[in-house]
Amino acid sequence: MSDMKKEMPFGDRAGGGRGAGGGRDRGPREDRGGGDLERGGGRGFGRRKVCRYCADKNLKVDYKNAADLKYFVTERGKIVPRRISGNCARHQREVATAIKRGRQVALLPFTVMQHQ
Repeated sequence: MSDMKKEMPFGDRAGGGRGAGGGRDRGPREDRGGGDLERGGGRGFGRRKVCRYCADKNLKVDYKNAADLKYFVTERGKIVPRRISGNCARHQREVATAIKRGRQVALLPFTVMQHQ
């Protein structure tokens, strides 16, 4: 019984089952090359968006200010996500609530009118 080969669940590899690369160390991340975000490489992202309400402390989210809220609504009437708008999580929640309140009092549209 001792000379019988013990069956491994993922084949005979001793590399830990990591695929084609095996278990070898790839080295530190900065030595691997590739695009650094500091020098503008990467996947084509532009510069980092900053929350306009955090940048300007005098600016407040208000449902009555429809002109400012239109920036955060698409032409179809959808709320723009924060990865697009650049808002922080706190102000994105406030903007979403203000847009919903503005819709309720008919300052902002729920949807667009269909032209035929």
